[in-house]
Amino acid sequence: MHQYWQRKPLLVRQAFAGIQPPVSRAELFQLLASEDVESRLVCRSGPEADADWTLKRGPMSRRSLPALHQSGWTVLVQGLNLHTPAAAELLEQFRFVPQARLDDLMMSWASEGGGVGPHFDSYDVFLIQVHGCRRWRIGRMDDAVLLPNLPVKIIANFRFEEEWLLEPGDMLYLPPGWAHDGDAVGGECMTCSVGFRSPFRTELTRETLLRLADAVGDDDPQDIYRDPDQQATMQPGRMPKAMVDFAAQGLKQLLEEPGALARALGEYLSEPKANVQYIAGQAWHLGLGIELDPGSCMIYDEDHVYLNGESWLMGGQDAVLLRRLADARRLTSTELLSAGKDLESQLQQWVEDGWLRATTT
Repeated sequence: MHQYWQRKPLLVRQAFAGIQPPVSRAELFQLLASEDVESRLVCRSGPEADADWTLKRGPMSRRSLPALHQSGWTVLVQGLNLHTPAAAELLEQFRFVPQARLDDLMMSWASEGGGVGPHFDSYDVFLIQVHGCRRWRIGRMDDAVLLPNLPVKIIANFRFEEEWLLEPGDMLYLPPGWAHDGDAVGGECMTCSVGFRSPFRTELTRETLLRLADAVGDDDPQDIYRDPDQQATMQPGRMPKAMVDFAAQGLKQLLEEPGALARALGEYLSEPKANVQYIAGQAWHLGLGIELDPGSCMIYDEDHVYLNGESWLMGGQDAVLLRRLADARRLTSTELLSAGKDLESQLQQWVEDGWLRATTT
């Protein structure tokens, strides 16, 4: 993190020695047919310099895919960690970065020569080769120009500085903005991609303000706009400055409420993905452990715990346990023996909602 994170690329040979794909090719293709899975099919035909690109979004059946022996196509499944335990376990290896930044694990399958073309991402990415070989070419391109009228973002003037062939177990880290192009070499290949959230300041501002506005209570009759000093005017179309100041004071009070901004931001950053569905669980009780559902996002600050877009004010030993749950994504039955009655009741509710799962350990 000190030497490379958001500074420069890093190739780690055999970072995951002996790794196996989280899912087989057949299982990955089966996921493409589900409406609950975000997926894409990208095809390239023609010479590299003048290729024709097509994009199709899922769901899609196996019969709608090109033949396996046809070169130049790839399928990508987003959020694989939501659908298979092996992918969730692989994503766990990257929790040295705050949960608020960690996004998901995407997996691609490509036929010979398949890829998505030279492009760049606005976020950090770890590229893990899990089957077959992929050639990566990377370069810094401050002058990148995209090809027009294409369904995918392809860099027209791509220039690469380094080139590597990644084999199963190898991993490549790229900071935001580094142009890269990866092609399957020597037959089919599978690559896992760990991405991170990099929201724009405008996005965070908009979302926190919306949540702050939702938290505003009912109107106070004593806090209504009054203008006893208003004079008769010859410019009735002019907005009164006193009314602007009145609104500004209300916004200032809202932002200065202790913890309000952090609470609104925490609720936004813990929102689950739109396609996540929870399955109601059985009642939990002391003597059982718990773990977060793969689709659940849990973070915390000094005062609150945030889970799936909601916040709870917690303190004492209960807060210690919930922070441990957010960090480790699981608590053992022994750790939970110190839970208070309020926390015990809350955990039962979260299990029933499907946000947590009971375990026997």
